[in-house]
Amino acid sequence: MKLRGSSKQERESKPEAHSASAGGTKTATRNGSNGNGVKAVFEEGHVAPHNGASGNGSGRTRLGELLVQREVLKHDDLEHALTQQGSSGKRVGELLVDLRLVDERDVVEVLAKQLGFATVDLRKEKPEADVVGALDESTARKLVAIAMRRRDGALEVAVTDPGIPKLLEDLSAAAGEHVRLVLAPVSEVQRAIDQSYRAISGVSRHVRDFELTNAATRADAAATALQQAVGDQAPVVQVVNLIVTQALRDRASDVHIEPMGYQVRVRMRIDGALQDVLELPADMGPALVSRIKVMAGMNIVERRRSQDGQFETSVDGRALDVRVATTPVIFGEKTVLRLLDKSRSLYKLSELGMPPATGEVFSDLLRSPFGMVLCAGPTGSGKTTTLYAALAEINVSERNVMTIEDPVEYVLPTVNQMQINEGADVTFAGGLKSILRQDPDVILVGEVRDVETARIAVQSALTGHFVLSSIHATDSAAAVHRFLDMGIEPFLIAPSVLAVVGQRLVRRVCRECSVTYRPPADEIAFYEQIGGVPKTDFVHGEGCNFCSGTGYQERIGVYEVLRMSDGMRQLIVEDQPSHGAIRSLAIEEGMSPLRAEALRLVQEDITTIPEILRSVYPL
Repeated sequence: MKLRGSSKQERESKPEAHSASAGGTKTATRNGSNGNGVKAVFEEGHVAPHNGASGNGSGRTRLGELLVQREVLKHDDLEHALTQQGSSGKRVGELLVDLRLVDERDVVEVLAKQLGFATVDLRKEKPEADVVGALDESTARKLVAIAMRRRDGALEVAVTDPGIPKLLEDLSAAAGEHVRLVLAPVSEVQRAIDQSYRAISGVSRHVRDFELTNAATRADAAATALQQAVGDQAPVVQVVNLIVTQALRDRASDVHIEPMGYQVRVRMRIDGALQDVLELPADMGPALVSRIKVMAGMNIVERRRSQDGQFETSVDGRALDVRVATTPVIFGEKTVLRLLDKSRSLYKLSELGMPPATGEVFSDLLRSPFGMVLCAGPTGSGKTTTLYAALAEINVSERNVMTIEDPVEYVLPTVNQMQINEGADVTFAGGLKSILRQDPDVILVGEVRDVETARIAVQSALTGHFVLSSIHATDSAAAVHRFLDMGIEPFLIAPSVLAVVGQRLVRRVCRECSVTYRPPADEIAFYEQIGGVPKTDFVHGEGCNFCSGTGYQERIGVYEVLRMSDGMRQLIVEDQPSHGAIRSLAIEEGMSPLRAEALRLVQEDITTIPEILRSVYPL
């Protein structure tokens, strides 16, 4: 969406409406072009491209110049972006947003003024429910457009790039009526599409089909269950596909399918919190579980024991790895799906949310030629993300980097990764032994689960290897104590462990709907009681389209780093210390504990008091 300059007279002459009929009989004209050479000429009811080549023409810089003129962008930042444009292959506006030099809404505002369009704020405005259906989902996703409302005899459609060839004509033909374009940022339109065309909205039809089929063939229950689980067009198959699709679009990390006796409840964990999304008839529970077991290569007959499995699929063109776990409960089998979006980019160390001092300490630890660094926290606290960010930091061609994981969550092209396979007797302990015969420099052990793995990892660190691993523990001091409880000798722990990173994840206040407020008296009292700096105004999210009304969007890490100092080594070797003694010494030696880091995030208006109560308070 880039604009090449038009005349001053053209810029000042703004049409009242940009619309077209389905037959293309109504026209509106507007001259201008984007920074990639796309000329917006409204003729015969559509936007026609002109000089659309992506060469290094002078038109490329026009959008950037407009942003500089409006003091949205610094000239030096524009020059920096233009030097990268040739190698990136991206258009100016897209590149500026990717480099975080401008906000995508600023780009849209500049384009709207230049072309004479209105804009729409999809953070606050929702498409009218009875209008969304004017465009079918495939058209909306293909053209990145969402029908908003009908006004003045035309269908108002939010789009991201009016320079797409035949955009207005295609939208008019799809809707069968006059269309008027308004502009909005790409992320907002895509989010509106995902929220408006809910995959699970089609579940009710498949539930009705299931109930009809189930009633007709109830006599042969076993044959029916198998047919429903494997038939491509079976209602249960469609329901499972829709649930997984919706989960990925909603950024869910887990899907819980739970038989409740009178119904089957479906919940999704989004940004660390479970949300109810669907209720299905109780009769559908066994068939749902059977279908998921078939996909994950599990035994569909065995319903009295817990089982684990895994399958891969693709949703909206994105590769998805799904881990499956079932367990018997009183009303049937509870199933949990853990979703791993393989297309998601990995975080860099600088993006994890560590404060500068903590990040510097952690980076120094990663430069060590040998020793062990542990990431400690409960399930879902971001340990794997931290380990991958650390691995990316130290992965250079001079080092042989090897991992053993369960499962391999992200494939790193230049890293030798090993997958746990219990059936082939490839365990963490056994795999780690084989890795040691491969001349490794850096070893990542996905998780220390047992005494044997812990002992081999410690011995690896002592014999000249740099070891990264995770362990389930409430905080950094508890991780050290877990090693002691496993029976690892203190004189081995002290020299092998370099540091333990304790961590949590807390939800960020949604940036799109954040407002100042005064928390209730009990929250303020708690905040000040645990050491929070008194504040007059706090921030929380009111709830908007972007955060689905929760007031939170995405998460940030909370970290503490326990370094193995000489004093800590002496304490561990000589005194068989308690968890409290280890923690007290670490704080005395300068460790900023999780609670203090969480309070800092509240003070900086990144998260809220209720969120640290939910995630960090016990420490």
